[in-house]
Amino acid sequence: MVEMTEETTKSGGSWKKPLIIISLVVLILLIGVGIAGFILYNKETPLAEEKETAPDASTVELTQSADIGPMVDIEEFIVNIISADSNHYVKASLTLELTNEESREELTKRMPQTRDAILLLLGNKTYEELQDLQGKKQLKAELINRINSFLQSGKVKSIYFTNFVVQ
Repeated sequence: MVEMTEETTKSGGSWKKPLIIISLVVLILLIGVGIAGFILYNKETPLAEEKETAPDASTVELTQSADIGPMVDIEEFIVNIISADSNHYVKASLTLELTNEESREELTKRMPQTRDAILLLLGNKTYEELQDLQGKKQLKAELINRINSFLQSGKVKSIYFTNFVVQ
């Protein structure tokens, strides 16, 4: 009987040993995951603080756009554009933001010249160029440069498409 008790103690002890080892491994893994999470969390926090202190591009744009210049609406127009396969056209209307009030008066007097510049620029664009955002941004930049080339009392600050359809 004494021999059986010793065997049960030994066999019971053999189950405890692997259980303790597995528990220690799991505990070490949990501690490692906790430390890694803490380190990663602390690395992201300074970045968030930097974002709060440094103004981002949208904030700068909003600050600059808070000083809105005079606006001039350009009537809607339809222009045929270059296309190899079929007839395409652009139907658009836009608003010009100017630097000062004097440029509004000058632009109103030069409206035929302004519309001519817009029509000629649009007519030389292809259907593909006007389909994506980059092409429209490039068109805006070209229009600003072209119109500013003949304005003398002020400049066009920005152009806003109020209607733009390509078919």
